[in-house]
Amino acid sequence: MTDPRVDGNELAGPLREVFAVDITAARCRCAGCGGTGVLAELQVYDRAPGLVGRCPHCTAVVLRLVRGPGRAWLDLSGLSYVECAIPES
Repeated sequence: MTDPRVDGNELAGPLREVFAVDITAARCRCAGCGGTGVLAELQVYDRAPGLVGRCPHCTAVVLRLVRGPGRAWLDLSGLSYVECAIPES
C-alpha cells in the first residue's frame, strides 16, 4: 500500500484561488502542539472530497479545504495563526 500523504505544496493551486498571495509560503502555528513552520510543510491528504492538512509535528488536523461549484470552504481552526508576507505596492 502506498503512503496517502503528499506535501503541503498540493495546496498551492487551490489556495491561490482563495488568497491573493501564495499562502503555502506563510508561517503558521499548530493550535494543538504549538509547532511552527510554513504551510507547505503540512502533510496533505487528498483522497477525499476535499484536502486535509495535518501538522507535521503532531498530525493534528489544522486545515480543511473543500471546493464546490463556484465556492470554497476553508477551515483553519487547527491553526493559532497564519503569517504571510504581503508584496509592497
